[in-house]
Formats: sequence, C-alpha cells, structure tokens
Amino acid sequence: MNMTAFTLFLAIVAMTLVITYFASKKTNSTSEFYTGGGGLTGWQNGLAIAGDYMSAASFLGIAGSIALAGFDGFFYSIGFLVAYLVVLYLIAEPLRNLGKYTMADMIAARFDEKKIRGVAALNTITISTFYMIAQLVGAGSLIKLLLGLDAYTSIVIVGVLMTVYVVFGGMTATSWVQITKAVLLMVGTFIISMIVFAKFDFSLYNMFMHMKTATPLGDAFLNPGNKYKVPLDTLSLNLALVLGTAGLPHILIRFFTVKDARTARSSVVYATWIIGIFYIMTIFLGFGAAAFVGADAIIAQDKGGNLAAPLLAQALGGDFLFAFISAVAFATILAVVTGLVLSAASAFAHDFYGHIVRKGQATEKEQLNAARWASVAVSALSIVLSLFALKMNVAFLVSLAFAVAASANLPVLLFTIFWRRFNTAGAITGMFTGLLSALLLVALSPSVWGPEGKAIFVGEALFPLTNPGIISIPLGFLGAIIGTLLTSRPDFKRYTEVTVKANTGL
Repeated sequence: MNMTAFTLFLAIVAMTLVITYFASKKTNSTSEFYTGGGGLTGWQNGLAIAGDYMSAASFLGIAGSIALAGFDGFFYSIGFLVAYLVVLYLIAEPLRNLGKYTMADMIAARFDEKKIRGVAALNTITISTFYMIAQLVGAGSLIKLLLGLDAYTSIVIVGVLMTVYVVFGGMTATSWVQITKAVLLMVGTFIISMIVFAKFDFSLYNMFMHMKTATPLGDAFLNPGNKYKVPLDTLSLNLALVLGTAGLPHILIRFFTVKDARTARSSVVYATWIIGIFYIMTIFLGFGAAAFVGADAIIAQDKGGNLAAPLLAQALGGDFLFAFISAVAFATILAVVTGLVLSAASAFAHDFYGHIVRKGQATEKEQLNAARWASVAVSALSIVLSLFALKMNVAFLVSLAFAVAASANLPVLLFTIFWRRFNTAGAITGMFTGLLSALLLVALSPSVWGPEGKAIFVGEALFPLTNPGIISIPLGFLGAIIGTLLTSRPDFKRYTEVTVKANTGL
C-alpha cells in the first residue's frame, strides 16, 4: 500500500465530509436540497459545472485513450468542449427561466402533464446511472492500484461515500465538493502538463515529432483511424458528444443553483473557459503517458487505459506526485457521482413522487425523505451494474450516456422552446423513442457482444457501431415529430406564454 497516497485519500475524504457536515446544517427544505437555495454566483457555479463535467472520463479515460489510440482519443476532448456551445446558445437561459428543480419542470411549464414528468424522470435516472457506472469503474481501478484493494471493494467504498454526501448535504455539499475538486484537478493537470512540456524543451514541434516514433503506432499515432476504423462510428461518437451535454440531467440542474438567467449564462462562460483549458492539457497527459509510460505498461495495469494519468505522474514525479494525482482523481470521481446521484434522486422525489404519486400534495419533509431514500437506491443500483463493466474504458462508457441524453432529452427540450406545434404526445413519443432506441442499439453493439475478453458477452454483435448516436438521435427527433403530427393540435396560447417566459424570465 502506498502510504502517501493513503494519507492524501484520507485528507480528501475528511475535507469533503467536513463540507458535507456544514452543508447539512443548511439543508432543511426541498429548495436547499435540490438547488442549494439558488444562491451560487456565476463564477462559483461555473467552477461547480466544470467540476461536475470534468469527470473520470475526462481525467482518466481521455488520457488513456490518447495514449493508446493517439488522435482518436482526442475526439472526446473536442466533443466535450464544443458541446458547451449548444448549452450556452440554446439551453441555459430558457431552462433557468422555465424550470425550478429538474429538467421535467421546464417541459411541464408548457404541457403540465403527469406523463411528461414520469418519462422525464425515467430518462434522468437511466442517463445518470449510465454515467455513474463510468465513474465507479474508474474508482475501482484507481483504488485497486493505490491501496491494493480489489475493484469490488473499491466501488462499494466510493458508493457509500457518494450516498453520504447527497443524503446529508444535498446540493450545497455537492456544489462545494465540485468546486474544490475543480481547483485541485486544474492544479494537478497543469503540473503534469508543464513537466511533460519541459521534457520536450517547451516545443510543440518537438513533442509532435517525438510521438511519431514513441509508440507502436508510429506515424499513425497522429492520424485518425487507430481506434475508430469505420468513419460512420467516428461521426456517431462525435454527434453524441457534441449534442449530449445539453441533455445531461446532472449538468442541467446546475442552472437552478443560480438566481437568474443572466447568472446562468455567466456560469456557462466561466465553465467553458475552465473546461477548454483543461481539455487542451489532456493532449500533454496522453502524449506524456504514451512517451514516458508506454502502452504495454498502461494496459498491464488496466486494459481500458484508465490509469494512464496516475502512471504518468509516477514516472515523472515519483511516489508523491503519483499519490497527489491519484487523490485528485479520487476527488474527481467523488464530485461527479454526487451530482449524478442528486440529479437522479431529485427526478424521483420531485417529479415522480411529488407530482405523480402525491399529486403535488407532498410536504417538504416527505419530499426530502423520498429524495434521500432515492439516493440510496440509485447508488446501490449503480454499484451493482458497475461490477459488470470493469474492463471498459470510462471515456467510452460516458459517451454512451451522452448518446442516450442526446437521443432522449435534447429533441424534447428544443421542441418545447422553439416548435409552436409541439404537444404532449410528441414529447412523450420523442423521449421514449430516443431512450429505447439508444438502449437497444447499445445492447446489440460490439460494446456488449464480441470475442472473449473484449466485451461483456461473447457473441456476434447485430449492430456494427460502438456508439448509437447517429441512429438514435435522429430517431428521437423523428419520434417527437411523428407523435406531434399524428395527434391533436396544442394550446398555442400556452406556447406564447412559455416563449415570453423562456426569453425574458417574466
């Protein structure tokens, strides 16, 4: 066991538990549990969004993907960053003006139907669970390397911690854990990036030229096609990454933690700058891992390449830097999973329990209890599912969550804001079509079926693409359109009211 790493792990856990303790004293109402009372400033929420978004997929998965696949691994960095333009220009302001606690609030502002809330809650829980599996897989690999614990025990430890943060601290604890983690992650990534850059005499030309001979891929390392050999698969992945963020529930609920739409826009700008700088630095992480650790050593520790960044830190700075970066990666996972658990629990307690089961009559105490029990249930489900995905790259697992989000949520959000003819039937059809098509295509894909040791099950995949986005996203839009056109006309007056409120906040 690495005692330095163990000490830093304990320090991270202690710090986050202290944050949770103080936050729990302020979490006595549904507003405080779901949104932290809406009191965050633009820069605070921007940091929290960045902390929520820069997940294990970003820090662990992308570094590993670039180290093992070269240019193809950088697709994740590009897609994750560009996605925030969609959020900034199309989603952030209308969502803040129309919603209260969850994504379903925004849609219900126009349709006010229980069915809408039920389907939206189902989408939120499904997407959050997918995303959470990736974080827990990363945690399992990381703690196994550092502390010598098996991956199953590691996943349970992280699962218990994330449940504690949400159950007792709500959004206030979640936000400040994410802010703390964002600062630590940027500092750690900057340190490694500068060390790597110094190895190449601070010359980008030298770095890129060196990579042509530093890996088994040779010149091909800097070219696309090493991992995604089918162009359609590459397009599908990038489509999911660029459009998926605007449908991710745990990102969308962050816009309810600020007081108004102007602050929401400001927070997106802050987040985009922070995230942009971080994703540029993933190039140094990936190149450095490929050059100074090597593909064989990375794969020997984790077949998915998820430990490339910590191994690079060890190669460059010895045990202390290794321990620090690993502790930061651990904080990264904790921060993201708390946001995911909170989004899923909020959807269940606010949308399903509060508006469908109790028909809007649930008391503050009843909703809080429902949210806390939902947090426990979502955590338990994610822990169980993550045990079956330990061999997968976490960046890839997150890309699947993006595909489901872009297919099931984005079409309905956009049509709610911009399409006058859109109605309740179209919203329900669009959400179900996007969700089911994405899940079905994933279940039939090479990610699930393949040669022994390459996927979850041994067999022939019926769907050839690893990411379903290029099929499931258009199906989500098509389902919403057909569902609308084949049913009765909507209330145009309601659309006018929603349009005014979405753009002005009045």
